[in-house]
Amino acid sequence: MASRKNIKLALLGIFTVFSVLWLISSTFPKVDGTTGIDPRDVPHVLPNTNADDYVGSETCAACHEDQFKSFSETKHAKLAKLGSWEGKVQGCESCHGPGKNHVDGGGDKSQIISFTNKTSKQISESCLTCHAGKEDHNKFRRGDHWRNNVGCTDCHSAHGAASHPTQIGSITNAGIDSDFKPGTGTEKMLKVSEPQLCISCHAQTKSQFSQPFHHKVLEGQMKCSDCHNAHGDFELKNARLAVGGDAACIKCHTDKKGPFVYEHLPITVEGCATCHNTHGSSNPKMLKRNQVRQLCLECHSSIFEDDLAPGAPGFHRQDNVRYQNCTICHVKIHGSQTHPAFFR
Repeated sequence: MASRKNIKLALLGIFTVFSVLWLISSTFPKVDGTTGIDPRDVPHVLPNTNADDYVGSETCAACHEDQFKSFSETKHAKLAKLGSWEGKVQGCESCHGPGKNHVDGGGDKSQIISFTNKTSKQISESCLTCHAGKEDHNKFRRGDHWRNNVGCTDCHSAHGAASHPTQIGSITNAGIDSDFKPGTGTEKMLKVSEPQLCISCHAQTKSQFSQPFHHKVLEGQMKCSDCHNAHGDFELKNARLAVGGDAACIKCHTDKKGPFVYEHLPITVEGCATCHNTHGSSNPKMLKRNQVRQLCLECHSSIFEDDLAPGAPGFHRQDNVRYQNCTICHVKIHGSQTHPAFFR
């Protein structure tokens, strides 16, 4: 009896697992890997229209040849080749609406959706019709760009980028990195390459990236979006990944991740920016001070005691060159598995 009961419980457990998996697969959207858009989100025809009102992108090309030629190279134009998008609204009319009345009226602009006089938020709402709810876009309406009226078409070209993938200027310090990374200037339908685009508004970062010690963004070895999500995020400065402000740093500097048996409290509480300038610095290791001990003494000093470090031995005298380089002894300054004073 006991074994039969166990079999029933096991079968019930298996049935429950498969039920949960089926529910998950039917609940979460199946996003096309090529376009990043879920075709189930897009209707066969736009609201208040009918199928006969659509004339196709080829008809638009008769007058808008340059735009059509550029658009035909984008991911949006390739939707027609995907079976999952058959019968869905595609091409020019997916954004501009059905073109029959526009064509019959001899190009009457009042008979087509024009974005010329729309606000950035209105334009973005049109884009979010398809792109909302995806991992990289689902927080756009709470992001800094949305609040400051920076819309999708301020960064992206709806008809495709005009710049050559490896043209001079696709990255600031154009060089061999452009050849190793074709598409630097046209990725994700951006108007220009990502570093140039971000710097056009965030001008202060260009001087920071030009410091002697900096992250290699202007050289094309990194991108702003490696650390920041331009479409909004829960962290300060739109830092990418919602697991802490230092998640973007730890992604590359994995040896600083921890968890450590002995944590260095300023790093645990305040993060990497306590000691480092994240974009660039005139000091080695992008430190905020030109000497390591200057950083240490900002916390490890006391005007009420003779010691220059709380709880530390009295021989930590800063008038003696021998003890001025803190990290000679305290090597594991980011955290240690073996010693509370962060020795080796």
